[in-house]
Amino acid sequence: MKLPRFFLLLLAITGLGVLAPADKAQSAAGSGASSAFAESSPSLTIKHPEMDLTYRRPTEKMKLRTYLLEAFGPIPIAGSALIAAGNQYQHTPPEWGQGTGGYAQRFASNFATAAVTTTAQYGLAEAFREDTAYYRCQCNGFFPRFKHAMVSTVTARHGEDGHRRFSLAALGSSYAGTFTTVYGWYPSRYGASDAVRMGSYNVIAIAGENLFLEFIYGGPRTLIGHFHRTSPGTGPAIAASH
Repeated sequence: MKLPRFFLLLLAITGLGVLAPADKAQSAAGSGASSAFAESSPSLTIKHPEMDLTYRRPTEKMKLRTYLLEAFGPIPIAGSALIAAGNQYQHTPPEWGQGTGGYAQRFASNFATAAVTTTAQYGLAEAFREDTAYYRCQCNGFFPRFKHAMVSTVTARHGEDGHRRFSLAALGSSYAGTFTTVYGWYPSRYGASDAVRMGSYNVIAIAGENLFLEFIYGGPRTLIGHFHRTSPGTGPAIAASH
């Protein structure tokens, strides 16, 4: 897995959003749900005093629907297809050759990585009672919103008040996905160092997806808008495969 594949993924997601009917541009504050974060652990909890909307935890039905869409829906399929095309062009891994067979293996490996990453994320989040969905920032200005997107890459909401803390589910799932495909699918010369490198690229891709959802997402009438999750009583929480 090479870094350009993640830029291809971001291009694919952006393209899906642009091709769909777009709403009017939203204000810098955004319309997504956020919480008033309670500070329970100074070293782990991220507090955003500018967010004052009431947070409500999603239902199990909401979480299941979001998981199925993120793991097996049209967006991961389209993203995997485009990334596989980039890998085919780069001839990576070379052992898989070219032609239909080589492309099929590259597509399957990318789709498997995304599916395992999402499954690990939601499985761990369920075990630790976390909410890993992406919620757009209710703050103003480029840098506060940029910071929110980056912090959301490695954190999740906890408790009934939705305070944000570092999340093993958010960060560790990226490496779970790449380790699974490296040892279960890739040629034998690939090992742990490759899985770590690929997992780090996976984290970068998720950060880029969060930036897309924060700044480019066009609203509920776009294609991506049809796959967002709504947090009860607070507005849309946009699903992102952390």
